[in-house]
Amino acid sequence: MKEYLFTSESVSEGHPDKVADRISDEIVDLYLGAQPDARVAAETMVTTNRIIVAGEVRGPNSITRDDIEHVARNAVKDIGYEQDGFHWENASFENFLHEQSTDIAAGVDAAGNKDEGAGDQGIMFGYACDETASLMPAPIDFSHRILRSLADARHADAGSALEPDSKSQVTLRYVDGRPVGATSVVVSTQHKENVTQEELRELVRGHVVDVLPEGWMCSEDEFYVNPTGNFVIGGPDGDAGLTGRKIIVDTYGGAAPHGGGAFSGKDPTKVDRSAAYASRYLAKNVVAAGLADNCTIQLAYAIGVSKPLSVYVDLWGDKPVVDPARLSSVLQELVDLSPRGIREHLGLNKAIYARTAAYGHFGRDPHADGGFSWEKTDLIDALKSEFGV
Repeated sequence: MKEYLFTSESVSEGHPDKVADRISDEIVDLYLGAQPDARVAAETMVTTNRIIVAGEVRGPNSITRDDIEHVARNAVKDIGYEQDGFHWENASFENFLHEQSTDIAAGVDAAGNKDEGAGDQGIMFGYACDETASLMPAPIDFSHRILRSLADARHADAGSALEPDSKSQVTLRYVDGRPVGATSVVVSTQHKENVTQEELRELVRGHVVDVLPEGWMCSEDEFYVNPTGNFVIGGPDGDAGLTGRKIIVDTYGGAAPHGGGAFSGKDPTKVDRSAAYASRYLAKNVVAAGLADNCTIQLAYAIGVSKPLSVYVDLWGDKPVVDPARLSSVLQELVDLSPRGIREHLGLNKAIYARTAAYGHFGRDPHADGGFSWEKTDLIDALKSEFGV
């Protein structure tokens, strides 16, 4: 269509599902920090003053059940939950983690002439576009940034009217495939009991205006702040949370396909996570190199098999600078897309995952310690040279 509207949403670190994601990823970091080749598949459920973790691990015996409880409670404390219905110190904690299945371990581990295999079958997608500086779709980029701005303000001010649980939704108008402005913005944020809706609306407005490009703010009647009214009871006390229920928030806001697998709670032998990071890395470098305005990459794996079954490249037909089939071959020459190859190339066997649990796994700046390494654009020169761009 020549003109259309597209919407994406985000949820904050205090959303129940994101609290669960954060705890699961803290457990991943705990194990990888002690043993880089540890295996973790941790699931978390949170509800009114209750935290439950379950799943499979393989790692050093030095990690105790007390250690796991400690990182879980600290995560909740860091998010900011000290409420009657959900409190980092008072919530009950149950741990049902157990040893990883020997059958899974045998299929995944390297042995003899067999390279390390994928931890599961599945398809993973990566995407990049040139709508924003982060090479992310604009609706999800703005949705994340609005909530991060609110969270930063809350953490910086002990007397803030804001509480941890919040959601945002941004609808943008596109003309000839490019975003030109917001037609509606929705923000629902948990707040202290003595705050009026008018006060909250003005508080939120400043954060939205600061995030959107100048002149992009929607009309007043399309700016919705807590449209149902009071939002005092929230977080896990208001709604149970589970690991892995916000996969579109975690990725591209619906602007690109998703393979279906969640990321949080999984060590990087799980291609649900590592191959999704690798496909974003490749797609971002393709766009950053000027080979396409939009790039989607799909990787497919079988459990226990090291090489990808397919590497599909879609350049959307909007800027056919290069042949997608040749690009697929070149990308496979530049990066070993086996599970081991991905982990080594991106340095994924580190305690770098708790920070990914909220505000998106993509579109972030690479960190000096290796966090968000999949956001690097260090393949640009090689791609430009290969295709003469």
